[in-house]
Amino acid sequence: MQFLSDNAARVHPKLWEAMQAADVPDTPYDGDALSGRLDAVFTELFGRDCAVLWAGTGTAANCLALATMVEPHGSVICHREAHIEMDECGAPGFYLHGAKLLLADGAGAKLSVGGIEEVLAGITRGIHQVPAHAISITQVSEYGQAYAPEEVAAIGALAKAQGLGFHMDGARFANAVAYLGCSAAEAAGPVDALSFGCTKNGAMNVEAVVFFDSAKADVARWRRKRAGHLNSKGRFMAAQVLALVEDGLWLELAGQANAAAAEVAAGAGERLLHPAQSNELFVRMCAEERAALRAQGFAFYDWDESCVRFVTAWDTKPEDAQALGRALAAL
Repeated sequence: MQFLSDNAARVHPKLWEAMQAADVPDTPYDGDALSGRLDAVFTELFGRDCAVLWAGTGTAANCLALATMVEPHGSVICHREAHIEMDECGAPGFYLHGAKLLLADGAGAKLSVGGIEEVLAGITRGIHQVPAHAISITQVSEYGQAYAPEEVAAIGALAKAQGLGFHMDGARFANAVAYLGCSAAEAAGPVDALSFGCTKNGAMNVEAVVFFDSAKADVARWRRKRAGHLNSKGRFMAAQVLALVEDGLWLELAGQANAAAAEVAAGAGERLLHPAQSNELFVRMCAEERAALRAQGFAFYDWDESCVRFVTAWDTKPEDAQALGRALAAL
């Protein structure tokens, strides 16, 4: 019974079908008909003009987006628990040619206007310090917490007032939208670029980098090629994205993952470190309790000495989620 990660989930059958249907000769790289449809599909989804590139990994998606906003002498303000800080092996510094990450605090691994302002207030020595060029938030956060539309809007207003780029790491953006019950446009707010997660939500190996400024997308195309991420058979990448987005499958699958997490959360009760707002749960648990769960066949990651992480996915079996909920309640 697998609760390690949504990265371990299966590829959805409809995406296999879409890739099979794409297995015909077409223009290589991103000149194929499927890649050519991405802009229009996401423009309809977000209700404003979009320019969309596919990328093979979330790390590449985040860094390609940020590289259009940040100069080598600049920095990105992010949460100290952000994926770009904790889990990307220094890739932002590599892609951004030495630019720094400036770390802020915030409950539930979420940035706040106050936390960002505190970081900005510390930049006082002119050319002797690294200036901020962008803000990056994660929707949902590294602790599975969703930014409400008004929170995103407030951070966006601050970014605009300060002349900063605004990026959203949306590896689990679908789970946020499913939880919030709002539109994709409301969940993304006024961001300049969004890493729209697909791999954690039924795809095999693709993310969509959504730019709301076509000029930034033009820059990112060159950077994608230079970084070695311009797949020569891009139609298979685009096919996965389109299969998720065009008929709303992306939101359906995220809803299934969230529902499974809710089953688990009901059993965890007061052990939950953060409210269940997506498909990630962090649960207080001692070593003996972890061993007892593993002996029953549950797979999960130890997060730190005091808690573990459970992640559900679109293909989590309801009976497995229910069994884990019962096992947690019985501890």
